[in-house]
Amino acid sequence: MVRVKKGLAKYKKHKKILAATKGYRGAKSKLVRSAKEAMMHAGAYAFAGRKQRKRQKRRLWITKINAALRAEGVSYSRFLKGLKEAKIELDRKILADLAVSDPQVFKQVLTKLNL
Repeated sequence: MVRVKKGLAKYKKHKKILAATKGYRGAKSKLVRSAKEAMMHAGAYAFAGRKQRKRQKRRLWITKINAALRAEGVSYSRFLKGLKEAKIELDRKILADLAVSDPQVFKQVLTKLNL
């Protein structure tokens, strides 16, 4: 079997890893093994963070809608039930934006419901 030396390929791979971890603290940006591990963790955190961002946005929208509804004396759950019964298909993002930026339109949506 022929002996294979990984000189150039390994060097390129190491440079790619170190370039990706540039700016990390300590050995994580200098040593290849530490850098590779840090890069793997960073990728996992980034993936999880993209999912968490969606959850956090939804929670914020619900909080904004609920605050506007409480000022009108309506609970969030009854409001959502009323929306479904009235067949109004506005998502939480749009409702939250209406509640904050245009309260009169939000009140008009409320009057359409049988609450």
